[in-house]
Amino acid sequence: MEENKQQIDIELSHDIAQGIYANLAIITHSSSEFILDFVRVVPGVPKAEVKSRIIMSPEHAKRLLWALQDNIRKYEQTYRKITLPEEPQNPPVFPLDLEPHGQA
Repeated sequence: MEENKQQIDIELSHDIAQGIYANLAIITHSSSEFILDFVRVVPGVPKAEVKSRIIMSPEHAKRLLWALQDNIRKYEQTYRKITLPEEPQNPPVFPLDLEPHGQA
């Protein structure tokens, strides 16, 4: 049976298209959602800032995992194998203070 695939017109604003750099991802979850915090850690600066927070359902988190695995496989076939050191240099100390400090 043929699946009906609906095309979605996705708009990408100029500001979002610029992107945000993050060099640390912190992932937490509950029974109903996954929370991905993207953080920029600057060497020598004792405080890091969450630049973006994405909240998604467990099903979408699994789809993201599959998409990342597929894209990493394609990247490594085209460019080079991505290697990681055995132990990260200067790993962040947990728990990080990610609680909001302002009031709405």
